[in-house]
Amino acid sequence: MPNELEFERPILELRQKVDELRTLMETTGIDLTAEVAKLEDRLAELTRNVYQGLSAWQRVQLARQPGRPTTLDYIRGILTDFIELHGDRNFRDDPAIVGGIGLLEGRPVTVIGTQKGRDTKENIHRNFGMAHPEGYRKALRLMKQAEKFHRPVVLFIDTAGAYPGMGGEERGQSEAIARNLREMAGLRTPTVCFVTGEGGSGGALGLGVTDRVYVLEYAWYSVIAPESAAAILWRDATQASRAAETMRITAPDLMELGIADEIIPEPMGGAQKDPAEMIARVKRKAVEALESLSALPIAELLQARYDKYRAMGSFAER
Repeated sequence: MPNELEFERPILELRQKVDELRTLMETTGIDLTAEVAKLEDRLAELTRNVYQGLSAWQRVQLARQPGRPTTLDYIRGILTDFIELHGDRNFRDDPAIVGGIGLLEGRPVTVIGTQKGRDTKENIHRNFGMAHPEGYRKALRLMKQAEKFHRPVVLFIDTAGAYPGMGGEERGQSEAIARNLREMAGLRTPTVCFVTGEGGSGGALGLGVTDRVYVLEYAWYSVIAPESAAAILWRDATQASRAAETMRITAPDLMELGIADEIIPEPMGGAQKDPAEMIARVKRKAVEALESLSALPIAELLQARYDKYRAMGSFAER
């Protein structure tokens, strides 16, 4: 398989041996059932051991794997009657952020997320999921519309960061993200976000100030990408694996630090191994979260959101 990572190679090699024995059985008629069963047991054990013992950098690599469900995949999988909405009513439409309205188990919701491409052509169109300021302004427009019509908001985050180019800065990239942070903190409707792959810098946080923050098992969420952090701290981007360990950016770290509310388990080997199952798990969690959040009075919802973010970063010295 062309997208196998280095740490997955032993799994691939053992899987190939199993396939070779199966082919041999079919072509020669020799009964190798017992041998195949033993190898399959070894394969299952090896697979569990590899994915349960991943380092932070290996999790980052897995989060970047092609084939993981994108925002549009989740939208198509969890919503019915989806209508995509475009533009920030100021400059243009940003394809790196998609959004619109649809029905989640019959409940009207607004859904927004960063969108990567599947191939080079689509990635160029989507700017590799790195949004311009008009993308964040489009997202805010849709969130304020949701607030007006009392629709919950579901957001999906998978981006290495906001677009860092001159055009974005000229059009107010930092202001657009900062405004989203402020407005999302006081948005008078339930909000839920899912970090489905990469959660890089303000580009992710501009969609992440929500009542519930769910992180997929192999996703990461950080103030900066590991390569960029390594270039700043050690002037060497090849130290990315060291930076990933130091920054504590993995799902278990985020839970321990109080940033994530829950980890959503991925299929063995990552969401890209079974996208349909991953989408189903996210849908169940979204339905569950919105049911509980929608039952809260708005004043109570806003206070809980305020308390949640005020508590982040607090610590006690022993």
